[in-house]
Amino acid sequence: MQTAEQFAENILSDVELQPGGLMLDLDGYQLAIRSNSTALINRLSGYFRHVLSVQEPDAKTSTDEVICVEAPVYDAGVEFTDWEREPGKTGRKDAYHNLADARLVLKVRTGMLFLQHESHRLVIGPCNEYDNQVINFINAQYMNWLQQHGALICHASALVLNKRCMAIAGFSGGGKSTLMLHMLEDDVVKYLTNDRLFLSHSSDGIMATGIPKLPRVNPGTIINIERLKPMLDQQRIEELQAMPKEALWHLEEKYDVDVTSVYGDEKILTHTLIDTLLILNWSFASEETCRIEPVNIRERTELLVAVMKSPGPFYQFADHSFYQDDMQQNPQDYLEYLNGIRVLEATGKVDFDRAIHYCHEYLSDDKN
Repeated sequence: MQTAEQFAENILSDVELQPGGLMLDLDGYQLAIRSNSTALINRLSGYFRHVLSVQEPDAKTSTDEVICVEAPVYDAGVEFTDWEREPGKTGRKDAYHNLADARLVLKVRTGMLFLQHESHRLVIGPCNEYDNQVINFINAQYMNWLQQHGALICHASALVLNKRCMAIAGFSGGGKSTLMLHMLEDDVVKYLTNDRLFLSHSSDGIMATGIPKLPRVNPGTIINIERLKPMLDQQRIEELQAMPKEALWHLEEKYDVDVTSVYGDEKILTHTLIDTLLILNWSFASEETCRIEPVNIRERTELLVAVMKSPGPFYQFADHSFYQDDMQQNPQDYLEYLNGIRVLEATGKVDFDRAIHYCHEYLSDDKN
């Protein structure tokens, strides 16, 4: 059976990497990025500019490397197995093939191929066309490192106001990214993360760490936030405004919100102590008034589904073994972390104005 080193050597033997590259500085984890494509390096440099390192790698700090090979779709000549998706998700997305000491992951819809190994991390395929998948793979390395050091992965966005961090989780299409972006319209609100949040223990409490991934939102969010409207042309805005609200909300069309360009260079935080978790258990179909109330999560464990998240096919444990798609996250792990965090639940109809007002009032009042 082929090893990671053999696979990497076969791929890279005819590849001329561009000089230089990028170095990301991620709170104790350094990640170098190299490619044969200058265009890709320039794109990634802009995307990750708030975590770019201006120094050479520190020998005392963990440094890994991702090599991105711009190429046509590559046929690895092996048989792939579909990765079982989480409940509620449909369609083929990822497939995998385990080498002797590594894992190949294939993005079924694009043909992008990834090699995951503790010493060899490769991306092969039309990287410039599918740069969002390259970005996700880069972030997967940081997420691996965080989890290998004891952090718990959560499906949540997070923001900070009045030095207090609120995570926002929700069921599929619940609006956690939209609510967070509405909150960011206030200059004093800081951005921590979107969609992936990591919790860890510290001497001062529960630490929340974000990853350098920009909010990826649908057009329904963009046309309802004035500062984001320039992301679309006027004709597209008018087309979207004519659509029924529910159809607009579930439109499969995503855009990256460049937080520093839209909101300013000082808008992003990388980690902070967490104060509160808000779970959006509301619905567009409800006619009930939106209510936001504290809940005892140990008595409402069904809400944990909104927070729990599979590490996915790229995840390697500290012993270098791989996460399997039939493994389950342990609810007790989440209850342990949430034991020291206030948990709120939003029910009734979707009402962003109500939620924005409540979050501002709640986080601004130190008595809460």
